[in-house]
Amino acid sequence: MAVRNLILSHIFAHKGQVLKMDQEYGTLYLVGTPIGNLEDITCRALRILSEVDLIAAEDTRHTLRLLNHFNISKPLVSYHDNNRISRAKELINKLKEGLDIALVSDAGMPSISDPGEELVSMAVSQGIKVTVVPGPSASLTALVLSGLPSGRFAFEGFLPRKRSDRVRFLETIRDEERTIIFYEGPHRLKTMLQDLYGVFGERRVSVLRELTKVHEEAIRGSLSEIISRFEVNDPRGEFVIVVEGAPPKEKKQDFSCLSLEEHVEYYVKQGYERMDAIKLAAKDRGVSKRDIYNSLNK
Repeated sequence: MAVRNLILSHIFAHKGQVLKMDQEYGTLYLVGTPIGNLEDITCRALRILSEVDLIAAEDTRHTLRLLNHFNISKPLVSYHDNNRISRAKELINKLKEGLDIALVSDAGMPSISDPGEELVSMAVSQGIKVTVVPGPSASLTALVLSGLPSGRFAFEGFLPRKRSDRVRFLETIRDEERTIIFYEGPHRLKTMLQDLYGVFGERRVSVLRELTKVHEEAIRGSLSEIISRFEVNDPRGEFVIVVEGAPPKEKKQDFSCLSLEEHVEYYVKQGYERMDAIKLAAKDRGVSKRDIYNSLNK
């Protein structure tokens, strides 16, 4: 209660500071909300939520619990996958009428594996000001907690539901060298990990759940070890899976500028017997060693 009261006092001390670019149009605020621990919300997020005219929420019931916790009372409308296009048009009209609107998802940042992309695109195209109130992100939280390289990464979100589509997609990113981040629910986690192993082979992986909550858990190991673990313990909760990138491919030397004789001589000078040098040259050129041998002895 002491922490909440401190935050609320900060909010109301700065009441009325919502910025407007144009009095004719309102502003669309993309507000990050906690992914677990309610204390992760920022003072600015609470202030904006308390000052806007309307809050568009992925699940109004979920957001209402958050608002009630911080004694914020604002009109709520739903904005989710099933109504994201029609509701976006309604929200754009309200923004044009001068209303300030906050968009929130159930957890984390709107538009990241959650609704919001279409609304932002419409607002930008209509000249409506859009700004972000940064907050927690499950993908970045999991990445830095994973213990895997975090300098370069690729976020892929949820994989396709259909297994054949999932495998086909994984094959397109099999050679990705950056750390890869996925989301998955408990009901598909086992098959998703099995598909990862089938396409990627053995990789280091971190499977994380209940992020920032009391029972936060980070399970680290090889893909085969993690698969074995979940054969014994059924998955519970929403998961972020962080997978080690593919090892860098060796760059092949370009021998196209060399004649066959020069190519073979290149290996001979490195100490290879001539027949071994012919074999290596044939491999480089994607032909049989007999073809190389015959060409050299014409």
